[in-house]
Amino acid sequence: MAAAAASGARAWLGGGSPRPGSPASSPDLDRGGRARPEPGPGSGPGSGPERASARSPGPAALGHAFRKVMLTKPTFCHLCSDFIWGWPASCATPGSLDSWAAQGLTAGFVPTACNFMSHEKCVRQVKTPCTGVAPSLVRVPVAHCFGPRGLYKRKFCAVCRRSLEAPALRCEVCELHVHPDCVPFACSDCRQCHQDGHRDHVSAWRGRAGVGGWGGVGGVGWRGAAGSLLTTPPPQDTHHHHWREGNLPSGARCEVCRKACGSSEVLAGLRCEWCGVQVHTACSVALAPECTFGRLRTLVLPPACVRLLSRNFSKTQCFRISERACPEPDEGDDGEDGGDPAGSGREVPVPESNKQTLKIFDGSDAVHRNRFRVVSVPRLARSEEVLEAALRAYYITEDPRGFELQALPCPLQAGDPEAGGKAGSGRTSEEEGGRGPRSREVTPEAWVIRTLPRTQDVLKIYPAWLKVGVAYVSVRVTPESTARTVVLEVLPLLGRQAEGPESFQLEEVFMGSRQVQRTVLAEEECLLDRLRDIRQVSGVNAGPWEPLAFGHGRYLRERTPGPPGGQLAIQASLPGLARPSAARQKTSLRQMSQTRFYVAESKAVVPRVSLFVGGLPPGLSPQEYGSLLDEAVATKADLVTLSHVYSSQGAVVLDVACFAEAERLYMLVRDTAVHGRLLTALVLPDVLHTKLPPDCRPLLVFVNPKSGGLKGRDLLCSFRKLLNPHQVFELTNGGPLPGLHVFAQVPRFRVLVCGGDGTVGWVLAALEEMRLQLACPEPAVAILPLGTGNDLGRVLRWGPGYSGEDPLSVLVSVDEADAVLVDRWTILLDAHEAGGAENGVADLEPPKIVQMSNYCGIGIDAELSLDFHQAREEEPSKFTSRFHNKGVYVRVGLQKMSHARSLHKEIRLQVEQQEVELPSIEGLIFINIPSWGSGADLWGSDSDSRFEKPRMDDGLLEVVGVTGVMHMGQVQGGLRSGIRIAQGAYFRVTLLKATPVQVDGEPWVQAPGHMIISAVGPKVHMLRKAKQKPKKAGTPKDARAEEGPAPEGGPKERRR
Repeated sequence: MAAAAASGARAWLGGGSPRPGSPASSPDLDRGGRARPEPGPGSGPGSGPERASARSPGPAALGHAFRKVMLTKPTFCHLCSDFIWGWPASCATPGSLDSWAAQGLTAGFVPTACNFMSHEKCVRQVKTPCTGVAPSLVRVPVAHCFGPRGLYKRKFCAVCRRSLEAPALRCEVCELHVHPDCVPFACSDCRQCHQDGHRDHVSAWRGRAGVGGWGGVGGVGWRGAAGSLLTTPPPQDTHHHHWREGNLPSGARCEVCRKACGSSEVLAGLRCEWCGVQVHTACSVALAPECTFGRLRTLVLPPACVRLLSRNFSKTQCFRISERACPEPDEGDDGEDGGDPAGSGREVPVPESNKQTLKIFDGSDAVHRNRFRVVSVPRLARSEEVLEAALRAYYITEDPRGFELQALPCPLQAGDPEAGGKAGSGRTSEEEGGRGPRSREVTPEAWVIRTLPRTQDVLKIYPAWLKVGVAYVSVRVTPESTARTVVLEVLPLLGRQAEGPESFQLEEVFMGSRQVQRTVLAEEECLLDRLRDIRQVSGVNAGPWEPLAFGHGRYLRERTPGPPGGQLAIQASLPGLARPSAARQKTSLRQMSQTRFYVAESKAVVPRVSLFVGGLPPGLSPQEYGSLLDEAVATKADLVTLSHVYSSQGAVVLDVACFAEAERLYMLVRDTAVHGRLLTALVLPDVLHTKLPPDCRPLLVFVNPKSGGLKGRDLLCSFRKLLNPHQVFELTNGGPLPGLHVFAQVPRFRVLVCGGDGTVGWVLAALEEMRLQLACPEPAVAILPLGTGNDLGRVLRWGPGYSGEDPLSVLVSVDEADAVLVDRWTILLDAHEAGGAENGVADLEPPKIVQMSNYCGIGIDAELSLDFHQAREEEPSKFTSRFHNKGVYVRVGLQKMSHARSLHKEIRLQVEQQEVELPSIEGLIFINIPSWGSGADLWGSDSDSRFEKPRMDDGLLEVVGVTGVMHMGQVQGGLRSGIRIAQGAYFRVTLLKATPVQVDGEPWVQAPGHMIISAVGPKVHMLRKAKQKPKKAGTPKDARAEEGPAPEGGPKERRR
């Protein structure tokens, strides 16, 4: 083998992969395996490394080929977002005009490719790579996590740059929006939110900020926005911007020029997905590359401080995202790989009379899965024109002369309802109305793209370690080239010739938009055969088809003769259409641009996966939990250990020392029930608390997706994008315990609870149980009220309920909130008897302890809450709005208008060991905060010399009585207050009959017995929202950030 660069390789410093055929790329090969000369002096294999100062990245280096076109409808520039007048520049065919323009060949059918439109004056400022080459420019591939399809108004697809008029997909972690049929062509450029054992060596070397999702921890694989390249790795603590193009909010202002940078007409502008800074693409060069996380820098958990060995686990599993919201790639996505002729939900284009529509497949697997894309070509088009259109449909940027089209046999289209009755549908001449024997010779409607055989190829090898000054080297592979010989040749080019090749290995990484797969190649594996397999080489499992005439070109027809009548025959199993092997289930032609080869040190990665298992019976010992899991899922003692046991909550954390065993346990536990209760399994990351910045106080977010009319689901997605997804937890998936376990060693953190009063009480109770195991025993808790009453949220100024405010402003308010103390009360429920037994001996209920923060109601108040709770449990789908919930409360209350229980005759009350005589009441309420029943002041504001002025932290409870539903309605209307009965710190209530009881909105029927209420334990630290300051005149309404100090080396950066 001979290397294709100076001293045997072409080395690029932080630059990356210009498109093949351009002067900056490695030499391309013709059909005979010879290297075609590249245009321009000094660009051949011997030209050596190209420095940053030699040439700034222009449109050609980013894969674009612009030409002037005449527009017939209003169009806007994708760079400056201004209206285009006159003759604009349009990005044309990837792989056609770029490589042929130097040869003077510009004729033919050449529509636009990535749909990038620009003023002629803006062309030289383009920084966005073309869709065809974008996947190869990502430095550290990170897969996306797409949620369910939804309607996103005024959003644009990041692949085809068209508007999302039909249901589309959105990443749950970043701001990527795509059409379902564009998903296979999306870059694996999601945010890298944790350190992975296989990417730690690259995560610290972050290229200068790019666009379209390249940057941040993932870095970029091409020259950055400033056009300069890194010659030495930056410090490991440095974090760079992670840019995402377009879909900016209305009124977005550029951080540099202060002009509008957003657009509702085109995909324009850039936004960092960590700090939120927004700029024009051309203005991004003026910003410093370092990202400080903006306004939320003290709340964000830095990715460098989170470690998770995510091998064998998808991003959905790593981020604990509900799988019902994120379907698997093979479920319900028939159109995602082009199976839907027009793309999912998009209208099928009606071809003109002089054009025809063809279905194009990009490999054998696409044929089996019926994944195709539609192209429209003239009926008299030449074969070269059809081939170019087919390559454009799949954003293939290589020279068209290295490919050919094979016609798909007609019987394979029988399952397609659109194939019947059309040319090439397999009908006999009689069925076609006697059009003659040549009716079978018409142009087929389905074609497969194949790569022509090559005797040698050029392979880019990327270094997978930190301190090296090149992005990749290019080497030539022949039929004799193996993984070992490539490693031997590459090591001297990368400055590691002093080390033995036995310490290195060659790895193949498939960078899919949904999943990034890593495979270690065997030393004797032939690389040329590997490339042929990826590229779907013609003649290698390509099917028994022969060429037929198509215009001036050819296509292939099956050689097997058909039965009488002209019907084509097909064997039960064609070699070219056999199901791919398990090692490569989804081969396709475009996969070559998404496949990368790394040379890496062959050091063993010590597996360690933390699995949280919940739903176990509480109160068991570690030995009992170990025996229970061994019986249920057959854990292997030599690979699995119990690292943490939470006996009171029935949960354990397993440390698994094998990736395969961790995956097996995860899948098995989720389908296992113990004592009739389904278990919960979660993959938990490790927080490296010693690496946290001194001023970092990360925010732990708990969201109840069932609260607030299902608004919690939208908040989950928003907080995952604004913060690190590893600090956002869904309470219906394991409760608050997994989040508290992850943050157990964090010295300082805050908590945000999104839910109703019951959800807040749930989290506070878990904090109380975990207090002794937390490095921060008293984290302050903020509230985003999503419930019906939200009394605690009202008192702490968080409002009566969430009504769609900007989640960023919510986080800013949490950061600016003041810490206050709130009393926490313990209620001991000791029932005397639960019911009579047959032998006359009473059955005793075990004592139960309940925590209280807001109020405790006995009688009519709890009875109404219990009826509402039962109605919601019966039909939860109807309780999706706060207004409807309150309407149900009113209806239940009207039904109790004539109810008379005489509660004062059924209970006894002692305050500070003294008996208190109760007036004639129907409800007795113990209040800790000055808000009850959705904001009513039950105690009242009148002064009374018998009692102290109530406070949340005075260590006292106020006891109030109500005479019935009418009285409660008058209190909530502000017409009356409750009957003041007592004030104290210790209460004993004796229930003579079974009575409804509710604590912080959670009701039940309590058996006869005693209730003891006391202030046991420390006060809880809550966050009270700071009073809003009046806005200054002239402040933009949608200004989402405050001005902060300018970072060194760059202009003043807006804090997010």
